[in-house]
Amino acid sequence: MEIIDLSREIFHRTQTHPSHPPVIMTVWNDHSEKKVAGDTVFTSKAMSIAMSDHAGTHVDAPVHFDPRPGALSIDQVPLENFITSAFCIDLSHVPLKHAASVAEVQAAVKASRQEIQKDDTVLILLGTNARLLGKPGYGHDFPGLSIEAIHWLADQGIGMFGVEAISPSPEGELNFKAHMACAERGITHMECLANLEAVIGRGRFRFIGLPLKIRGGTASPIRAVALFE
Repeated sequence: MEIIDLSREIFHRTQTHPSHPPVIMTVWNDHSEKKVAGDTVFTSKAMSIAMSDHAGTHVDAPVHFDPRPGALSIDQVPLENFITSAFCIDLSHVPLKHAASVAEVQAAVKASRQEIQKDDTVLILLGTNARLLGKPGYGHDFPGLSIEAIHWLADQGIGMFGVEAISPSPEGELNFKAHMACAERGITHMECLANLEAVIGRGRFRFIGLPLKIRGGTASPIRAVALFE
């Protein structure tokens, strides 16, 4: 069994979407503080973390982008939705700020030598991290999917898709339309994935990206992994 980590680190001031609060991570207590229990002297260390439910590698819940009554929060989405068959397609050649067309996505799926099956997770390497991570442009210049491409993926029966950027489509109106398309089609997406280069060209794998059980959560950080058996 081989496990490939597809998650970004969470750390103080992790790059996040500008509409969400920053990640604030500090030491709550550390080993410089001596504690006493009876005759025992000991130390312990703990961190304090304040962040959005959209921080780091995360999955959006339907309630984030679907205003209709009954839209599920992250704690209500069945866990089996986050343990799926998956494969990764390569669109790392597209320009920054580009919205990949249906034809481009179809060509990438064909190049992967895979066929989309019902409830698949499709991961999409867009070269975002390699070109932008750690730079100011990470929050603005990323490529993504066109709305038509999202609908095409939904037509094929996917359960969710994932990208490296903070949004599934380029910044601005397209980003909001992308979220609305997911609501319309009953799918969701993951953002801020990492290390997708390690699974390109390797065919199918088991994807696991379990969310935290956040009551009413609009999203959740996940530890996304590809499992090859």
